[in-house]
Amino acid sequence: MSQFFRIPLTARVTLVLAGLMVLLGVIASQQILTILNRVQTERIRELATAHVEALSVALGPSVLRNDVWEVYDTLERAARASDKGRIAFTAVSDASGLVLAATDPRRAPVGSDYAALAGQAHTLDTLSLRGAQPVLQLKAPLAFQDRLVGHIVSELDVGDLLAERSHIGYLLVFWNALATAGLALVGLFATRKIMAPFALLAERMSRSVGAPEPIPSEDLPRGETEFARLASTYNAMVAAVREKAEAERRLASRERFVSLGRLSSSLAHEINNPLGGLLNATDTIRKYADNPNVVRSSAELLERGLKHLRDVVRVTLEQNRIDRSGVPASLTDFEDLQLLIGPEVRRRAQELAWDIQISEAAVARLPSSQIRQILLNLLLNASAAAGESGQVALGAVEAQDGLRFKISDSGPGLSPAARQRLLPRQPVPLGGGVGLRLVHDLVQDLKGHIILSRNDTGNLLEVLFPQEQTDEG
Repeated sequence: MSQFFRIPLTARVTLVLAGLMVLLGVIASQQILTILNRVQTERIRELATAHVEALSVALGPSVLRNDVWEVYDTLERAARASDKGRIAFTAVSDASGLVLAATDPRRAPVGSDYAALAGQAHTLDTLSLRGAQPVLQLKAPLAFQDRLVGHIVSELDVGDLLAERSHIGYLLVFWNALATAGLALVGLFATRKIMAPFALLAERMSRSVGAPEPIPSEDLPRGETEFARLASTYNAMVAAVREKAEAERRLASRERFVSLGRLSSSLAHEINNPLGGLLNATDTIRKYADNPNVVRSSAELLERGLKHLRDVVRVTLEQNRIDRSGVPASLTDFEDLQLLIGPEVRRRAQELAWDIQISEAAVARLPSSQIRQILLNLLLNASAAAGESGQVALGAVEAQDGLRFKISDSGPGLSPAARQRLLPRQPVPLGGGVGLRLVHDLVQDLKGHIILSRNDTGNLLEVLFPQEQTDEG
């Protein structure tokens, strides 16, 4: 049965239609042959009854007198007068069962036993052509004036009736096969015509690479048919999918800049603080240009400050790059995250714990852009929750079930609205930021799981990327 459903729908409908036609043809043919058998049986019974009754009237006195020649003569005349030579053989016996005469004396000699001839013969009540041989044997009592005076055995030639029934059977098979083939072809054509709109829809859906394609307006069916409504619904779905994809693209872009905006004030302090020292170093060099030791120490200070500014600018630009989606993550990403979150932590006078215990090969199974975006959003949220002089921590370990990232803070915990945005299968409330919901979507895209709990020091949020996912990359 499972193989049947792998056949194309048009072929399946044609096969079902052909099967129904075959079943209907078999039932109809059986009914026709049954009626024909009943009609033929009634005809042969009428003939046999008339034959027996005529012989009973004609042979009664002769049998009583044991007039063999008169009986034989009557049988000969009856055989010649029979319809189309239907009566092939007849024998008559007396009441004791001894043959008096027969149309073929060699088969039934005078005085032979009647029972030997009538062993397999039918009576008038059981006479039937169903399963009959070309010659049908009949036995009947010979009565005269309500008195049993003998017995009659006749053989009826029914070969023409059987040939007629066989011919009609062949005709039924031929015409049923012809009708079945014709209706199957008509059904195939009609099914293809009916299924053409669905084939168009399937072709449009199969051609979709990344995003579904709408059905062109010129190909849309006219009227208020079921497919017209289906095609309109499909086009509306395609439009909704495209709008959703565009909204998600704008959301991701917006969140990237929102994250950088939240860091901008801290990064400004991170840049301005070294600038003051660098300017002092340049003034010192100008003032003590003749003192090599002072110039050397001031130059070293300038070098350290400029390297720090270079790292800050590099990480900021790296975080805002759009073409990182195909780049695998590395341990350098965690160094960049530490540098990005550092100013925010120092601005709030917080304590930052950083414990990355994963190998380069393990983290390379995940995409860099998504991991940076997930962890940066969660770290910024943890820093905001911890408040002034709070504690923030990031840990990463390789567990048996995959890679685990743990972000903890000493804050009071997520609000119900924030939980709804972060945890899966929760309705998103109106208003609020998009960062936590973006984290949820990114983690879900990577087949990960988010686990939210409390520990002794505050909030603990774990992001687990299963081993299967990390192996697939």
